[in-house]
Amino acid sequence: MQSKVDAPCPQCADSSSLSMLAMNSEIPYFGEHTQITVLCASCGWKHTDFIPSDGEKPGFSSLFVDESDKTMARVVRSSSCTIRIPELDLEVSPGGSSSGYVTNIEGVINRFENAIETVIRGEEGEVRETAEKILERLQIVKDGKEGVSLELLDPRGRSQIIHPDAISRQLEDDEKELLESGPEIPVFDLG
Repeated sequence: MQSKVDAPCPQCADSSSLSMLAMNSEIPYFGEHTQITVLCASCGWKHTDFIPSDGEKPGFSSLFVDESDKTMARVVRSSSCTIRIPELDLEVSPGGSSSGYVTNIEGVINRFENAIETVIRGEEGEVRETAEKILERLQIVKDGKEGVSLELLDPRGRSQIIHPDAISRQLEDDEKELLESGPEIPVFDLG
């Protein structure tokens, strides 16, 4: 269902270009959820998030990725999710423009690689060397020759790694307090 939204765009403030698309669907092994996407036709701003039908409990999901087949495991990441690869000291926390997405572990690793490549443009010396070593290790992980843990920590419980070997549990209160929660998706009453 797509609807016009009577509110200004949070990016460009245009008050006539915002629309919201809500779609209910089933993600295998994740369950029924609603995907909400808010779009601005004027500036191109877009925000997507996933809301599970069965309620939300702060969640932790992890998978030890030690073979290339595991890089194909499905990942549902909401806009409130922090992603970590502890062995490489990598972390992405949700920011003000964070969006949800569905991908696989290889896709998550590719996003880390793209972010690192962006950061090291124009860098020299130790920073560049360290970043290049991390990029090399990420490629080795994708090839299944080194194992690392991929962790999803979501205070809203909307994220999950879908694989038989994945570990899922509720977040402890002290873990939840340390996490950013990302943006609140602007859900509008269309009634």
